[in-house]
Amino acid sequence: MNKKQILPLFMIVAATIVGCKNQKIVTDNPLLLAYDTPFEVPPFDKIKDEHFKPAFEEALKEHKLEIDSIVTNTEAPSFANTIVALENAGKLLSKVSAVFSNLKGANTNDSLKVMDKALAPVFSAHRDEISLNAELFNRIKSVWGQKEKLALDPQDTKLLEETYKSFIRSGANLSSTDKEKLKKINSELSVLSVDYSQNILDETNAFQLFITDKEDLAGLPAGLVATAAEEAKAKGKDGQWLFTLQNPSIMPFLQYAQNRALRKQMFEAYSKRGNNDNDFDNKEILRKIANLRLEKAQLLGYKSHAAYVLEESMAGNAENVYTLLNKLWTPALAKAKIEEADIQKEIELAGDTFQVAPYDWRYYTEIIRKKRFALNEDEIKPYFSLAAVREGSFAVANKLFGLTFVALNNVPTYHEEVEVYEVKDKDGSHLGILYADFFPRASKRGGAWMSTFRSQGVKDGKRVAPVATIVCNFTKPVGDQPALLTFDEASTLFHEFGHALHGLLSNVKYRSLAGTAVSRDFVELPSQIMENWAADPAVLKEYARHYQTGEAIPDSLIAKLENAGSFDQGFATVEYLSAALLDMNYHTVTSPIKGDINVFESSAMNKVGLTSAIIPRYRSTYFSHIFASGYSAGYYAYIWAEVLDADAFAAFKETSLYDQPTANAFRKNILEKGGTGNPAAMYRAFRGAEPNPVYLMKKRGLN
Repeated sequence: MNKKQILPLFMIVAATIVGCKNQKIVTDNPLLLAYDTPFEVPPFDKIKDEHFKPAFEEALKEHKLEIDSIVTNTEAPSFANTIVALENAGKLLSKVSAVFSNLKGANTNDSLKVMDKALAPVFSAHRDEISLNAELFNRIKSVWGQKEKLALDPQDTKLLEETYKSFIRSGANLSSTDKEKLKKINSELSVLSVDYSQNILDETNAFQLFITDKEDLAGLPAGLVATAAEEAKAKGKDGQWLFTLQNPSIMPFLQYAQNRALRKQMFEAYSKRGNNDNDFDNKEILRKIANLRLEKAQLLGYKSHAAYVLEESMAGNAENVYTLLNKLWTPALAKAKIEEADIQKEIELAGDTFQVAPYDWRYYTEIIRKKRFALNEDEIKPYFSLAAVREGSFAVANKLFGLTFVALNNVPTYHEEVEVYEVKDKDGSHLGILYADFFPRASKRGGAWMSTFRSQGVKDGKRVAPVATIVCNFTKPVGDQPALLTFDEASTLFHEFGHALHGLLSNVKYRSLAGTAVSRDFVELPSQIMENWAADPAVLKEYARHYQTGEAIPDSLIAKLENAGSFDQGFATVEYLSAALLDMNYHTVTSPIKGDINVFESSAMNKVGLTSAIIPRYRSTYFSHIFASGYSAGYYAYIWAEVLDADAFAAFKETSLYDQPTANAFRKNILEKGGTGNPAAMYRAFRGAEPNPVYLMKKRGLN
């Protein structure tokens, strides 16, 4: 790459990114300065939307010059002057992108949305200019050819291997003509995924169900009704109740609302997001994404997008994924049909004759749960205040790894609801920073996730501490009552906290191999194993305490939770597996998808015999994991990793919940190593054996 190549893209950036009034901002732009904050976290109190344009301009320019210096280096290619130099390039761009990426997901606005769409093709072109740079690849290839003679340590070897593979998989060996085709595909994909994601957020926010008749609230928990009243009041509808498609609103509504017509209205609004033939429709967008991915994969020499993606996974290929999914599908569907029959009996007992529909499932399941296990979620929630669950997760990390979490009040945040903690290791040394953002809002996309504002690495021989963040959408506090979580929400907090531990405990040399930089079907192990502690009776006694009295959750309630542990697992497993299978259907095609997308989806579900009473956890038009995130041909990863986490937790149960040798082995072989090793080998080093799927089958009650 020469300096003449720098100018065109730089001009594109200047033309497309909306922003600043003058160039002065470049000199006093907080994104471009060293962060003068505690622990060098982003100065959110100073960062404004208009800072991003000049910051990205400068960061892109700097990265291009860094790449140019590698390419034009007159010295022979070496591991240090090529591979490490490439690893260290682009730090300013990573710094600015981390802030922007996290804000657009957790606290977006119209300005950031416009900017996101404008930036997508710019970043795509920038990545392609690097990965398709023939001179740069020649240097990398030269170092790769010397690998046997270089006496590299394991982390150096892994970095070299990943760098070489990433260039091959990004098209470095393509002809000039095919490289141009690939650039066009990548640019289109970058914009389409932004459109897809923004459509879901906009359509989710657009739906509002105002209830004016108190009788229509029959069956709904008092806390949900109080929240709905506050939401309506905030919209200027005092005396009414507002329900939305945010999870803390719609899911309990479907679970408790006696009014079937309103359940149907809520469910259909939720399940048809992106599928209403309006400005937010995603059908053609996702078709283009799937077909462009196929075209890209075949351009790179693979038969399908799944073949391309799975080459870098533990599963290895689509056949292994289907083997696991189909092995679980048969017993799960059989159990779901038994559950469906139980619901149908409950409907008939009430004197009704309609067939169970998807919007009936949660409502009647809750009735059956109460009858069968005397388990009432309202009876449980007071023991799961957000504070109690959060401190419970911290306590588990303390007992396993010796970590402590100190609340910080002197650190800037991007929203008033965000909490910040300093994480200290067992010797009291600084390990990292954790941000926590728990409640839904219109500026935040749905779901829950973990990310970083700064990845762990090493600089001048010293560990660079990571800055991690977990983002959720939990039930908000109401009046003087704190946020009271469902048990599912409590498990989600432990799950995302597990991801955060993966990032925080990382201890590797290179940031590209740090923390969660592992294959999709391995990355869920550290998160999902934490859910096991969330549900363990002994741990529940430690953290689940009544928010008013401080009383530990009674044994009788724990027994109910345990007895109901595998209840409705046919539904839960089928709902998940159907989405995983839908993902594979989109990404194992070997010719472009044509025709109606709804027909494609229904055909895929009919092929495996999905009952009409259940829909996939994510339907095609709001399946963000695979069309707007990194889980394409990878949604199966959660169940793949569940085999690992169930087996891994058994290692603790065979000794003790907080067995130190086992915890140390998990930390040293899994959490600290990031992506520096082969996942299967890392797991065997921890467990001493291959994972046994029997623990998963037992956990889900499918054996």
